[in-house]
Amino acid sequence: MSDLIFLAAMTCILSLVLAWGFSHLPGERWQMLAVVPQKKSADGQWQGVNFTYYGFFIATSQLLAVSLLLILLGAAHISLAGTLLATAIVLAVCIPAARLVAILVEKKRHTFTIGGASFVGILISPWAILLAERALGRFIDCRLPMLPMLAAMAIAYTLGEGLGRLGCISFGCCYGKRLRDCSPFMQRLFARASFVFDGPTKKAIYEGKLSGEPLIPIQAMTCILYCLTAIAGSFLFLTGHCTAAFILSIAVTQIWRILSETLRADFRGFAKISAYQKMGGLAVLYVLLLALFSPAPQLVDPIISHGLSLLWHPGIIIGLQLLWLMYFIVFGRSTVTTSTLSFHLIREHL
Repeated sequence: MSDLIFLAAMTCILSLVLAWGFSHLPGERWQMLAVVPQKKSADGQWQGVNFTYYGFFIATSQLLAVSLLLILLGAAHISLAGTLLATAIVLAVCIPAARLVAILVEKKRHTFTIGGASFVGILISPWAILLAERALGRFIDCRLPMLPMLAAMAIAYTLGEGLGRLGCISFGCCYGKRLRDCSPFMQRLFARASFVFDGPTKKAIYEGKLSGEPLIPIQAMTCILYCLTAIAGSFLFLTGHCTAAFILSIAVTQIWRILSETLRADFRGFAKISAYQKMGGLAVLYVLLLALFSPAPQLVDPIISHGLSLLWHPGIIIGLQLLWLMYFIVFGRSTVTTSTLSFHLIREHL
């Protein structure tokens, strides 16, 4: 019963957040979160560094993803130390990979690719688990069952990428095709649900020249599909079906990556079939091989209350806050926009 309450609460919260995001984030108001003065020019004004809502939503989505990972693995009584070390290894590789893969595929130094980073994460996760188990096994009893670990990581990744698409809506990236260029069926389907972006610094406008154009809400579609998949995967995990949860999470996210790019209008590389579509196909095959050759999981019945209790540990709370801050600084600091600031006194208030 507690599992269903947890999943129902998770569904309600995600529904409210997504509904708010879809209605507000395409507007110009929701791109820049803060500006920090950097240097003063000769005319007395300051050049500012912009921090974006993109970074806020990426950081928040990863915070919630790691929290869900800890809850699921804690519920299954899997080593907390091993979980933290394996997660740290994956993040240490995936965070720089988000920019490096974009440089290799798109030839752009000032952009990120979550799709490329996730592909790298899928590839290295089994090895990160083995490395963490071997490293800690010298000092403590640290058994990390492969399939449950991979399933929980896949579910957490699915939730993180789903919520992270709110950042894409805010920045106007990963945008869909013009609605008027689509089939009559698609036009009718999204006539009242399209995205229209405002503001010259939105990527759909400065790159795609799509100011005021109704677009396929591909980011919203991804948000909904991935969040639903994360909920379904969590249910399967908590009922002991780790292999099914693992395959479901990766299959849905990677197959959708292949299909969704046919509805996107942003630059995805120079090939007709993008590198990210190829990565998605390879990831599905890789996961099927892992599920086929990994030993059957042996888990005690997951207890959700045990997993939730881990989040009250002071060390976990501080660690999650530091993780959020790191993600926000890395992904929130805009290198493609700038700002000019001036400061004045309000004489009436002196």
